[in-house]
Amino acid sequence: METKVQTLKDLVNIVDYSLTNTLLADPDATEDGVDYNPREVFSGHYVPVKPTPIENPFYIAHSTTFFQELGFDNALATSEDFMKIFSADLSGTPEGIQKTGWATGYALSIYGTEYYQQCPFGTGNGYGDGRAISLFEIIANGKHWEMQLKGGGRTPYCRGADGRAVLRSSIREFLAQEHMYALGVPTTRSLTLYTSQTDKVMRPWFREDSHSREPEVMIQENVAITTRVAASFLRVGQLELFGRRARKNEHPKAMEELKAIVLHIIEREYKEQIDADLPLQEKVILLAKAFQERLTSLVAEWIRVGYCQGNFNSDNCALGGFTLDYGPFGFMDDFNPHYQPWTGGGQHFSFLNQPKAAEKNYHMFYSALIPLLGSDTKALEELREIRERFGFVMQEKMLKVWKRKLGLQKFNAPLFNELVSLMMQTKVDYTIFFRELSNIPDTIAKLKQSFYGDSVLNEALLLKWAEWLKKWQQEISSQDKEKLSKEMKQVNPKYTLREWHLVDAYKAAQNRDYTLIKELQEVMNNPYDEQSDGIEKKYYRKKPMELFSIAGVSHISCSS
Repeated sequence: METKVQTLKDLVNIVDYSLTNTLLADPDATEDGVDYNPREVFSGHYVPVKPTPIENPFYIAHSTTFFQELGFDNALATSEDFMKIFSADLSGTPEGIQKTGWATGYALSIYGTEYYQQCPFGTGNGYGDGRAISLFEIIANGKHWEMQLKGGGRTPYCRGADGRAVLRSSIREFLAQEHMYALGVPTTRSLTLYTSQTDKVMRPWFREDSHSREPEVMIQENVAITTRVAASFLRVGQLELFGRRARKNEHPKAMEELKAIVLHIIEREYKEQIDADLPLQEKVILLAKAFQERLTSLVAEWIRVGYCQGNFNSDNCALGGFTLDYGPFGFMDDFNPHYQPWTGGGQHFSFLNQPKAAEKNYHMFYSALIPLLGSDTKALEELREIRERFGFVMQEKMLKVWKRKLGLQKFNAPLFNELVSLMMQTKVDYTIFFRELSNIPDTIAKLKQSFYGDSVLNEALLLKWAEWLKKWQQEISSQDKEKLSKEMKQVNPKYTLREWHLVDAYKAAQNRDYTLIKELQEVMNNPYDEQSDGIEKKYYRKKPMELFSIAGVSHISCSS
């Protein structure tokens, strides 16, 4: 039966709590969920936490696309009782919706190295969801979803922070999630975006038109809450935490907790691929294969659309194999293999190093599974072989992506390598170049509109481009051009969500002008379509030269 949610009562009918019903709560948690001070959490899979409401919530936007998928009536988004729940006020919820949500702990690995110092206690027992609180799950139209507030208040993992998200970063995340979905890239989804008309917090940021790499001033910003939704919010970092505890035998239930979370991962993310009646060892092997397939596919898709995660730690790596946590992300303007939108991210998380970063996260996933296999040498060897294949599988996925972007029937390494060299020499707009190539041009005239700076005046460089184009045309000569163009345009988007688009939207929103948010929703939710002349002129263009190297536009240091 198709789900129809028109009232809060209808919502109650589809609410579920599989995580809290299946996994173990922190035995030291408070009964009422008022658990807001940083503390060590030594065991259990989650901490019950009561969200902290924002004052005077005000509606900004909701995803009409996702509401339709869930069977939600659009009028719900602006109804008072619905707004209260999704602005973190559970005080008046009807029976069937609990008054507390939950936060989870996880470990942190950065590029394959375990870290403990980000935890205020130096033990790793105080690191986790500091401002993300899951409210409940729902089962809608046959799919299981977990609903999580970003900015819902403090938790024991807040590390002394205020538990809030600001309007600026909430707009970025709200728009980016639905844009990624429209691009065909696995991702968390956006449900609603509410801000407070009175609640404000101080955050470090940049001066206007600054070139600084670090924040220079404290500014006052409106708080906001966006509800992000996924099949689950289970991460490599969570599995890693329980793997560490089992490996070190930190408490009597450590192995039991590791087993429980692995079985829950399978139930929530892989039950259609992994038979529930299989022995644990076989489930572990199948999970390793399935997650490798999803993770490698995901990262190849990031490369396809020019997306850089910026901070691809193990705690930002979803075990369901989708994009999680839109913090210091960015869609690339001019092509640069080392593109990195986050000043604190380093080259190891840069654009074309994301496949390697994914492998590092996969290694932490693999290491966390080892304790479950005990002394089963056959299973351990099989798991190791799967781990060793990661680089090969990733490379295969990458070659397929480049082949599709270029419209080739067979990958041509010399042609591709020459293209990469030319793109770097020329400062080519990544999105515009591949979209113009999708028109199957006869000359480089149209391609030149993707060139930055004075490259269009460099005759020697233009000659090299003309020679490359002839080689490419020869490579695709046996294909039907009209059919090929259509296929390439479904691989190479016309519109991607650039940071300089977002800056205008959240600056206007600070003055309670949300028209740009609505416009970006419409444009970026149809990224492959030809749109109006006005939209094309506004959004299908290169980044203005004066914005290069401007702080908060070309790079960001944090994303509160």
